[in-house]
Amino acid sequence: MALAAAPSATNSRIVAAWREASPASAALAAEAATLLPSGIAHDARHVEPYGPYIAHARGAHKWDVDGRRYIDYFGGHGALILGHSHPAITAAVAEALPEGTQFGANHPREIAWAKAIQRLVPAAERIRFTASGTEATLLAVRLARAFTGQPVLLRLVGHFHGWHDQMASGYTSHFDGTPTPGVLEAVASASPLLPPGDLDAVEAVLRKRRDIAALIYEPTGSSFGQVPLDGAYARGLRDLTRKYGVLLIFDEVITGFRVARGGAAEAFGVTPDLFTFAKVVAGGLPGAAVAGRREILDLLDFTAMDAAGREKIGHPGTFNANPVSAAAGIACLAVLAETDANAVASARAATLRAGLNEMLAAEGLPWAVYGTYSGFHLFTNPRHRPEVSPRDFNAMRIPVAELKGADPALVNRMRLALFLNGVDSNPRLGGFTSAAHSEADIAETVAAYRAAIRLLREEGEVL
Repeated sequence: MALAAAPSATNSRIVAAWREASPASAALAAEAATLLPSGIAHDARHVEPYGPYIAHARGAHKWDVDGRRYIDYFGGHGALILGHSHPAITAAVAEALPEGTQFGANHPREIAWAKAIQRLVPAAERIRFTASGTEATLLAVRLARAFTGQPVLLRLVGHFHGWHDQMASGYTSHFDGTPTPGVLEAVASASPLLPPGDLDAVEAVLRKRRDIAALIYEPTGSSFGQVPLDGAYARGLRDLTRKYGVLLIFDEVITGFRVARGGAAEAFGVTPDLFTFAKVVAGGLPGAAVAGRREILDLLDFTAMDAAGREKIGHPGTFNANPVSAAAGIACLAVLAETDANAVASARAATLRAGLNEMLAAEGLPWAVYGTYSGFHLFTNPRHRPEVSPRDFNAMRIPVAELKGADPALVNRMRLALFLNGVDSNPRLGGFTSAAHSEADIAETVAAYRAAIRLLREEGEVL
């Protein structure tokens, strides 16, 4: 099945139906466009002509300002492993909020939050809180460079580690490592990119160069396994980095506490030198952390550095360990530690992947749904490979550019069609399941994807 010439926004029945169904969101989008670049606060929320404006959310569902309900797979960008407004988290926040939102001082909850992380990740010998995942990876890289005395950071093509300068290339563009707008060439060149999954390429660089501080990557593969990697690769990286005296950083901003109670490190049986956590770690509120070996985190410690006669790494941050975020994080991690929430979310995703693939096969569409743990990804077969089958698909055999290369116009129209059928996916047409998703939600989602695909077919976007 091939793509047809897409209709323009002016004659698209899908666009027209969406505009008719969402007048209140349309009005807010028009107002936002006068105030915010593209009318949004995050690139991933960009949809043409506009996306839904959400009024409230609970469990696996959210409702927009027009009163429309969506089964949510955006999942707070992966943060909501327990779903929206989980009672334990909302109760913890309600208790903390009246006590104060910013003390400018130490507080008891930051200790409890660190202990909650250590309970699930014993290798987190020391922990430093930050306000976001981007800040966490930035600090992890600075720690690695200071600890090793080396300047270069190795990354993998397609892996996202925040939006700071040394991570800006190679995620969705500039796969050759050239700088994106506003980034200095010298900064970009200090973070060279390697092909994911290729241990020989990693060893070739480590054998040749002696200026490598660390290798950072998303352990299940970029975008929560959109370009998948497995435990064997993680173990291979651990062996290589130890052999050549390079630090290994697990970016567990998404995988942390989602793929297992102890994150990808537990799932793969690999202990990195440093972890970065965000999203789930703060229970859906702003918050993140760097954790790992004591001797590395001691570079932030006044006493340890005085004793060593070294200058410590400075690390301020107004909202580090914010007390309300700490309360949410403590509550969320306790639920994960004491229940089967991870397993439930992963089981729901497995059922969804299987159901969507059976639907694609029945529709005769050579696309495929794949993923691991509590994630799913839709492969739209942009190069029309005849061998692609939803019942027998191996993403490991597909090049990175194809896995990440869906046609933007098709993706946009598919998202609108999903909105019309009560589903909010992420910008890759997949997403995250949570422990709040029910079997009924999964069945309804499969039906919504079928209806969306039929809308695309009626519009001539797929043949």
